[in-house]
Order: sequence, then structure tokens, then C-alpha cells
Amino acid sequence: MRNKLLITILIVSVVTSCKKYLDVVPDNIATIDHAFNMRQQAEKFLFTCYSYIPRQSIMSGSANENPALGGGDELWFHEFYIPSSWNIARGFQNVVNPYDNFWQGSGGGKDLYQGISDCNIFLENIVNTPDIDPGEKNRWIAEVKFLKAYYHFYLTRMYGPVPIKRVNLPINASPDMVKVYRDPVDSCFNYVVELIDEAVPDLPETILNEVAELGRITKPIALAIKAEVLVTAASPLFNGNADFANFKDNRGITLFNTTYDPRKWERASEACKDAIDACHAAGNKLYYYSQSNKQYEIPDTLRTQMNIRNAVNEKWNAEIIWGNTNSMVDNLQIQATPRGLDPSKRASQSTLGNCGVPLKMVSKFYTKNGVPIDEDKTWDYSGRFSLIQGAAASRNYLVPEYTTSKMNYDREPRYYADLGFDGGVWYGQGKFTTADMWYVSSKKGDPAANIANGSFNSTGVWPKKYVNYVNVIQDNTYSRENYPWPVMRLANLYLLYAEALNETAGPSPEVYSYLDQLRERAGLQGVVASWAAFSYNPTKPATKEGLREIIHRERTIELMFEGQRFWDLRRWKTALQELNQPVTGWDIEQKTPEGYYRERLLYQQTFSLKEYLWPVREVEIFANKNTVQNPGW
Repeated sequence: MRNKLLITILIVSVVTSCKKYLDVVPDNIATIDHAFNMRQQAEKFLFTCYSYIPRQSIMSGSANENPALGGGDELWFHEFYIPSSWNIARGFQNVVNPYDNFWQGSGGGKDLYQGISDCNIFLENIVNTPDIDPGEKNRWIAEVKFLKAYYHFYLTRMYGPVPIKRVNLPINASPDMVKVYRDPVDSCFNYVVELIDEAVPDLPETILNEVAELGRITKPIALAIKAEVLVTAASPLFNGNADFANFKDNRGITLFNTTYDPRKWERASEACKDAIDACHAAGNKLYYYSQSNKQYEIPDTLRTQMNIRNAVNEKWNAEIIWGNTNSMVDNLQIQATPRGLDPSKRASQSTLGNCGVPLKMVSKFYTKNGVPIDEDKTWDYSGRFSLIQGAAASRNYLVPEYTTSKMNYDREPRYYADLGFDGGVWYGQGKFTTADMWYVSSKKGDPAANIANGSFNSTGVWPKKYVNYVNVIQDNTYSRENYPWPVMRLANLYLLYAEALNETAGPSPEVYSYLDQLRERAGLQGVVASWAAFSYNPTKPATKEGLREIIHRERTIELMFEGQRFWDLRRWKTALQELNQPVTGWDIEQKTPEGYYRERLLYQQTFSLKEYLWPVREVEIFANKNTVQNPGW
């Protein structure tokens, strides 16, 4: 079934698309009837509905991509490796042919309205399938209702107010019926939640047939996405956003509610708690690395790193609520592994290492004391670019006696779990003893340095978090343990709940508890204790504003490289500050530590107010004057 989810081709043609307008009008009723006259055929249509789930791992070439990875500031590339979404990060989004266009399905995006059309066809016709158990039929209907909701949410998060497509238009639809209007953004969120609520009662608690059905929608998945939807709806971009006060359609209907509503946060908080309870009941829990059945014993420092890395890339671990089997993480691991990690195989084309991490993201991680590097009164922030030699006590993080930057010294375990850098230890990839581990050496002339235009890292830092530790680099191949992209894991849900609780009523022991569970897993003290002992601002966690800033930082660190920051910056309305900063890296063409560890400007990002929402493709606006363009485009 996993293959069917990845590559689903319906054996009959069920719809044709009208290129000029949004809605797709079915024109072959006999063919549709045939698609639902047997259970086997109907199941194929079910998998067609699943096939529109966007890929969320960056792929090679022009295949569908996740704009939240390449389109923000967490990853940076170079002119010889340009993912489609990287053009968004560089300010090249446009109305003529938008990048990652999920409204019409172009520029690297899937046509999600076609997906919604197919969901509608399924819901309208599955009742006619005779040879299917009623319980199974109800489950399928619930799955498709969820998918229809998810596609509407994906579009709303990108475009703001979108046309809600409750049913497909009839064959004899008039031109005026086809020229649909955009629905107000609150209506869009409410419709998504309505569909999910309808779906939940008929979804299974867990997947029993794991071999055949992992990746299918369950009740915990649906409730977790509902929580994410409501947190998004309660956030500043969509809750009291005065910047879009004049955003109206040609009837004069206001598409954004500019009045802040605190009840949205209350509703989001309740949804998060319901989702957490459902996940716990289904067996979801925070991942901790287990030594059982592992070949080698490792020290606690490395075990903590494995807690963090494997929470993402150990397939189907208990923390994963929804793993996207449409998006197996394969090419991304190739792009995240330094080419010269194994110096003897430097000429191998199997590890490319094109994913670079900007220094601004490197700076986001805490010190070993669990507070930001510019707030820790014991950490030398002003001397962060000076040089230091790795000490024996840090041998599981840094190579002893190897000269590196102080930026890499005395940082939290998530820093060393998530990042690969010059002088940093890289556990796994065929070496599983602490006496013999890989390390990155990336100054000019070193094994991981630039030796080919199509395979080098522009910043000098790699997103190690993506790379499964059991992968092995060989002479001409790179054996990889692929895993489904983690759309939602329990850590994300805990952070959403902490955020909603704080926005509802301010700091509380419950907020601290959900934050501290993640910090404990990452080898850190709790929020209150860390700030009290080490921060220049010891009372910061005691105020709603201070704790909000901490929660935002916790989400940035814990969910680094998982495609959350891109959407978080938008819903928080902080992208104007964060995405107008310079993108920098180390001076990778230098041979000496003194030359290499100089901050080098790679790009000056620019972000304007209009970029909070995607542009609607120009031809759509020309064809349908009722679908007004987003502000600024």
C-alpha cells in the first residue's frame, strides 16, 4: 500500500480540468460510475486522494518540494544547486509563474484544488460501491474528509482567504457559477475544523495493519492537525491583522477580520489538549534512544544526541504522530551529508552536501546552560568568533586539539545533534565506537571542502539532523535508511499547547511542564531554573511577553529544519524582522582557521509585507475577476 500512496495512477480518467478557472467539472459520469462499482476500484480512487499530499522533503530537480525548507532562512544553497523554493528565499516570487504554486499546480507545487475535486468525487460516489463493509466505508469517507480539510488548510496557510470547494460544480455549470469568490479567512479555518470534526469519530485510534497501512490517517493525526489549524487561526497573521484591513473582494466583503479575538486561543488550547490526550492514549510518547539491540554502548552525551536525531529520522518511532509516506527522506540525506565525511571516499558522487545552514540559525541554539548565547552571563558572546581548541572533555562533540570557533564551544546538545561543522564529531555512518568516529574537516583543501561545483556547502555547516546514523558511505554508493517525513511529532504538539496556554492565560506550571519535558530530553534544566541561574534577564519566563519569546525560541530550536519555522514566522508576523537579515556563513575558501572562521556575507534577504501571503497566478486573476489578488501583488 505504501507504493500505492507514493505512486498512484488511477487506471481510468475521472476528470478533465478547465484551465481558465478554479473549479474542475466532471464530464464523464459513466467513467466515474465504473471507478466505484467495485471495492478494488474505489480503493484506487482513495489512494488517488492521498496522492495529493504535498511532498515535504526537498527533492532533486523540479519535483514537488516543501517551500518551508528552501524558501526561508534555515537552509542555504548555491548557484550550482537551486531547489525551486530557494527562489522564494531570494525574493524572486512573482505573479506570472509563482514558485511552489499549489493553487493551480505549477512551479513545483501540486494542484490541491484538483485534489479537493477528487476528494469530492470520492465522497459523492463511494455510497454506490456495493461490495464494501459499512465500517470500512465510513473509515474511507472519514479519511477523505480529513484530506479535503488538510488541502484547504494548506491553501489557506499560503494564500489566506481561498474559495471553499464544498462540492464540485455540475456539468451544466454556467460561466458565472464557475467564477467563484474567495471566502473570508475565518470561514476557511472554520470549514477545515468542521470537516475534521466530522471525520474524527470514524477514524481508527491506531493503525493495526502496519505493514500495509502506515501513513493512513488516524484519529490522533486528525486531532493534532486540528490543533495546528486552530493555533494558526489564533496567531497574529490571521487574528486581528490590521495590515489587511482593506483586503476586500469586488462585492466589498472584507476577507480578513481585523479585530483580535482572544477566544481563538482558548479554542486552540482546548484542541491541543484533546490532541495530546488522544496521542498519549494511542501510545505516542517522546522518543528516547534505546540501547537494546544496538551493536555498541555509547556514553550519555552521545545518547542525548541520539534522542534528538532519532526522534526525526528513526522511522515510525513512538513520537511520530504523522509520517508522510508520500515524502520519503532520501535525496535530502544525500544533500545533508558532507562529501568528504569519509576522506577515503572523497571522490564518491553519493554524498553531495549541498544543504548549508546560515550562521544566523547556528546562533539560535542555546548555550550548554539552556539560554540564548547573547543572554548567558557565563558565555563569551563578544568573543564568539575567536578560536579555541577542542578539549578532551568535549571529545564527543568536538575533535580534541582541533582548532575551531568558540561559536561551536559550550553549546546545548541539540546543537551537536542537529549540526555538522568543521571540527565537529559525526557519530554513525559506519563508525559506532567513541574511539573511532567521523569528524568534519571543511577548510579549503580538507576532505569536506569544495572540490566540485555541484556538491559543496556554501556556509560551512550541515543539517546533520536529517541524516540517519545507520547510513554507510561506500566507494560509489551511499546506503541510506530512508524514513517518512515527520509532518507532526509529539514535540511539535507540546510546543503548540504551551504557546496556546501562554497566549490564553500567561505563564503557568503547565506551560513550563510541556516546555521542560522537551528540555529534559535535550539534556537541559527547566526554563525557570535556567533563566534564574544563567540569564541576564532572570525573570523573563514570569511574564507572558517574555515566555512568548522563549516559546518561539524553543520551537525554532526543537523543530529546526523540519519546515515549521517558515510558517511560524508568518503566523507570528515576525518574518519582517527575521527575513530581512543578512545570510552569512564561514569563509569556506580559506585554508587556515584564522581565515576560515570569518563571517562572510552570502546574501541580503529582503521580505516585504505582501510576502506573508502567496500571489495568485496572474492568469487566474485575468480569467476570474471575482478572485481578487492578494495585497501588494
